[in-house]
Amino acid sequence: MARLARCLLEQCCRLTAEIRSFEADISALVTDAAPSLLAIPDCGILNAAKILAETADIRRFRSKSAYARHNGTAPLPVWSGNRTRHRLCRTGNRQLNAALHRIAVTQAHYHPDARTYLQRRREAGNTNTEAVRALRRRLSDVVYRALLRDAQTSTEQADLTQAA
Repeated sequence: MARLARCLLEQCCRLTAEIRSFEADISALVTDAAPSLLAIPDCGILNAAKILAETADIRRFRSKSAYARHNGTAPLPVWSGNRTRHRLCRTGNRQLNAALHRIAVTQAHYHPDARTYLQRRREAGNTNTEAVRALRRRLSDVVYRALLRDAQTSTEQADLTQAA
């Protein structure tokens, strides 16, 4: 039993070291590829890596609305009686939507601007779920602009490298 426990502990330590090594590699790649994305409050390395991987090239989207449609944050209007509201779009890239949701939930807890926005939405009559959905849609626009900035910067650096 003790030998089995030691073996499992050694395996856990080895896997932890391997995970940390991979995280360091991912961190270096994401820091070089998307510094503007990392500047978004509460967007960590792994969320940024997921967004980069799932988006591929941001320039393939013609607008922030097209990007929102792709990531599933574009609102779908629904009507019930006299009340017009919007519901969650179940289409789009669910992995990308989940990464945006993680950022939104973290901002809802710790970022004062996001908390103010959510409070304003709730006072306007939105439920908590609808307010978070709206925050996620706004985050989609922020991510779109950050990715465009990063893509433009990398293109300019590539042009400078080719000119030299």
